[in-house]
Amino acid sequence: MPTDRPLLMSIDRFLRETGMPATKFGRLAVRDPRLVHALRRGREPGGRLRCRVEHFMNINRATHREQGQ
Repeated sequence: MPTDRPLLMSIDRFLRETGMPATKFGRLAVRDPRLVHALRRGREPGGRLRCRVEHFMNINRATHREQGQ
């Protein structure tokens, strides 16, 4: 059971909004294509990883909105 549900829920929402595959997200956000799978299986992200993921989503959401997609 995932222990960091708010982060995982945010990632899942981002993936739905952008249509980005989970492996691409992990690779672009933190250079780990298995990130989302690992989080779903219970991996606990450290503070630094959480910051990198949130930053990636914030930057890409803004870009996604600007492009009107």
